[in-house]
Amino acid sequence: MAQPDNKKFFENLTGAGKSIAVLTSGGDAQGMNAAVRAVVRMGIYVGAKVYFVHEGYQGMVDGGDNIKEAKWESVSSMLQVGGTVIGSARCKDFRTHEGRLKAAHNLVKRGITNLCVIGGDGSLTGANLFREEWSGLLAELVQQNLIDEEAAQKYSALHIVGMVGSIDNDFCGTDMTIGTDSALHRIIEVVDAIMTTAQSHQRTFVLEVMGRHCGYLALVSALACGADWVLIPEMPPEDGWEEKMCQKLSAKRAGMKRLNIIIVAEGAIDRNNQPITSEHVKNLVVQCLGFDTRVTILGHVQRGGTPSAFDRILASRMGVEAVLALLETTANTPACVVSLCGNQSVRLPLMECVQMTQQVQKAMDEKKFEEAVRLRGRSFENNLRTYKLLAHRKPESELPHSNYNVAVLNVGAPAAGMNAAVRSAVRVGISEGHKMFAVSDGFEGFYKGQIKEIKWADVGGWTGQGGSLLGTKRTLPAKYIEKIAEQMRKYNINALLVIGGFEALECLLQLNEARAHYEEFCIPLCMLPATISNNVPGTDLSIGADTALNAIVETCDRIKQSASGTKHRVFIIETMGGYCGYLASVGGLAAGADAAYIYEEPFDIRDLQSNVEHLTEKMKTSIQRGLILRNENSNENYTTDFIYQLYSEEGRGVFDCRKNVLGHMQQGGAPSPFDRNFGTKIAAKAMQWITKKLNESYRQDEGRVFANTEDSACLLGMRRRAMVFQPVVQLKDETDFVHRIPKEQWWLKLRPLMKILAKYKTSYDVSDSGQLEHVALNRPRESEATAAI
Repeated sequence: MAQPDNKKFFENLTGAGKSIAVLTSGGDAQGMNAAVRAVVRMGIYVGAKVYFVHEGYQGMVDGGDNIKEAKWESVSSMLQVGGTVIGSARCKDFRTHEGRLKAAHNLVKRGITNLCVIGGDGSLTGANLFREEWSGLLAELVQQNLIDEEAAQKYSALHIVGMVGSIDNDFCGTDMTIGTDSALHRIIEVVDAIMTTAQSHQRTFVLEVMGRHCGYLALVSALACGADWVLIPEMPPEDGWEEKMCQKLSAKRAGMKRLNIIIVAEGAIDRNNQPITSEHVKNLVVQCLGFDTRVTILGHVQRGGTPSAFDRILASRMGVEAVLALLETTANTPACVVSLCGNQSVRLPLMECVQMTQQVQKAMDEKKFEEAVRLRGRSFENNLRTYKLLAHRKPESELPHSNYNVAVLNVGAPAAGMNAAVRSAVRVGISEGHKMFAVSDGFEGFYKGQIKEIKWADVGGWTGQGGSLLGTKRTLPAKYIEKIAEQMRKYNINALLVIGGFEALECLLQLNEARAHYEEFCIPLCMLPATISNNVPGTDLSIGADTALNAIVETCDRIKQSASGTKHRVFIIETMGGYCGYLASVGGLAAGADAAYIYEEPFDIRDLQSNVEHLTEKMKTSIQRGLILRNENSNENYTTDFIYQLYSEEGRGVFDCRKNVLGHMQQGGAPSPFDRNFGTKIAAKAMQWITKKLNESYRQDEGRVFANTEDSACLLGMRRRAMVFQPVVQLKDETDFVHRIPKEQWWLKLRPLMKILAKYKTSYDVSDSGQLEHVALNRPRESEATAAI
């Protein structure tokens, strides 16, 4: 049946005759270069002229060589570079009318009427003021005979699109700003390193992180490393916090913990708006407890280094979206920012976002701290709530008593972030009054009776651990269903939380079917997706996939660097993922690959030939390196060896080839900040759902839990902008069980971006783009996942 043709393709949009300038302003942030690269290449791709404005607004005011036309090759090899290669500066001149007049003259001389600004709220506010004054500035230039009437008519409207580049994540309207994830990587690397030395000497460490007016970095890094105490400007501690903090640190030491971590945002304040410094916190601990205490101020380390995979993908998506927004804008379109909501890029009116960001500071100045947290958005609120739930254990007397027993287990291959999810589930479960049980080695351990009660302290320090501390196996329950039912009876298990990949989904389906014969399985069953392959239906993202992406991108960076200074070289890299091409495709976008071969997008010898020809053409320019990714099961005949040999033969005399199979290094390592927080928050949400279901399905007269409806066996996943519980039975129709992948996968829409940025002619569906939305305080169930971070 023919589908209604309401799709919109970007091939129908043209930039011919348009000039776009891109600038970075304010504080630098990792990922800005990826955004600049995407704007330049997308702009050139659609036929527009693209200009770099060096040194931010200062370069626009000074003109001359600061405004240069960009070529395709100008942005080669900048994807992995931190900071901003086109420079950024805080500019006093642009704040004056004369400065803006000079800037307008410099733009009009080059026919530039489209401006893409990457910066914080100050930079974006300045851009909006410039836009509002534009017609007046042009009239002045005509009066001064610097431009003629014709030019004033031709360039009568200035169009502005902003992208938020700020490590603080302090801009309302977007879940994540460019640079935040990379800054969290820097913080977590330092915390993980400090923990080992603190452990050795039984020390307390006070870490000061950036965030003058926003506590996001402090809060999320505290959540990601399980810090004992966190101080942020949006929610100052209650009066008498000093004593409470010291009591908590003392109790931790009494519980045989050898270290304490306290995280302080540089803008932390008390209830009277007086600053709380890291030095003050250190002195408190020394005076009250006598603990050996050290202060570490992270400073500009957080701004530096290479951007994370998340920031590269975010910036590339935003850069392409910004060009689309400029192509579609009219004289009446307000200046907009392209931002991220959940897993979707959206356009929002720039000044609405700026005004709400300013309202946060106003609320803090007026000591309306609850209001400040609310204005920061649902994800910030959720981070704060989750941190409080997991970091501060209530005394036994204050805990509810539910008499329910909940078991947690891992299934399938290990994925980084599984341990963070288990820790979160155990602690939230205990806070809800349940008795928590840990099952070792998945369902194999279950039928063998490897089940034991797990306490609050047992999961301390688990967030930063890779792999699966509970142990995980691929064994499915169907074969041992009777023995498993027997163990369920023995331990009186009232609910089950299964954390794992595709096998976990199969397990839940088998347990759901077993309900017809065994009442033991008529209980709430919940699954959390955790697999590096990201091949579970019902969710856009899985725990572990971000860590694997970072491993791939880091390795690709090193491999590409190994060819610098050598002759032209192409690398063929094989990634994991089974039949799912997520790692190859999204890793390819983040690493700047020329092609990524995957099962979902069939290819033949003609495609391989055209890729070789395309690379041969590129190698004749200044580009020296090529990168090809291949998913391990993309094609049974076109193996990695075959592709390597084909490229070696066809490229002979132009480039040589090397191949690399990344293997299990993609599965190991410490979890990324994203996976720690995604695992932590998704598990907390799952445990709250389990509690609700247990209470709903408890039969008073029989004194037991009985839940056998479809909606009592669910997968909790992230879909576009929301976290959704979906009955596993309903997911059966969405699943290709032969190849163990979902039938529809959102990330396939990102593949054209990789091709466009690698200079391939392709079709790109932009039906989701183009809607200018409005900033709402409580957007429709704003993502609590990507926002996790």
